[in-house]
Amino acid sequence: MTRVLVVEDEPGIAFALEADLRTEGYSVTVASTGDDAIRLALSDAFDLILLDVMLPGKDGFEVCRALRRGGLQTPIILLTAKAQEAEKVMGLDLGADDYVTKPFSPRELRARIKAALRRGTTRDEAEIFRFDDTEVDFARCEVRRNGRIIDISALEFKLLTVFVRSRGRVLTRDQLLDAAWGDNVAVNDRAVDNHIVSLRRKLEPAPARPRHFLNIRGLGYRFDA
Repeated sequence: MTRVLVVEDEPGIAFALEADLRTEGYSVTVASTGDDAIRLALSDAFDLILLDVMLPGKDGFEVCRALRRGGLQTPIILLTAKAQEAEKVMGLDLGADDYVTKPFSPRELRARIKAALRRGTTRDEAEIFRFDDTEVDFARCEVRRNGRIIDISALEFKLLTVFVRSRGRVLTRDQLLDAAWGDNVAVNDRAVDNHIVSLRRKLEPAPARPRHFLNIRGLGYRFDA
């Protein structure tokens, strides 16, 4: 089932979008803040993001910028009441795939969603990240070394996805916990350490001397590739 992340802070609009998309057969997750949108988008696999520009805290432009800088290639459609050409150009320059101005026709939005999904299907299915002898296939949620599928848990894959999307950046244990386990889950920092040890054992050429999953003392972890 095609998964759509709706980022909208107005409950009435969010409800209407969710109901309409579910009627069309999509699986829908709703976020109401920019921070939640970034966390969900980087830690889970969505086929498309509907992103309102006018959000509390981080606005849609900031969210779009953060997701693209994090390496996320998921199609993004911006939803906004802003109709100025400069605003549209800025959104597209930041990496959005399309721009729909409120109020919009549900029929038109559905057509734009289908078009964005068609454009994104080939790109997403071809999205394979490689380092050393390892391939991370995000479309299939598989990890392969030398062509052989590695037995990797769902949590390990979520952590690996966060690392790949944020490669070169230091991530704190709290950020990794939020991204892989989610909010309000009672786990401690040691759980992150244990899962990273497991990823090293499965994916590092020399697990005792890691060169990809690096511990940055006093700060957290960084993925280099």
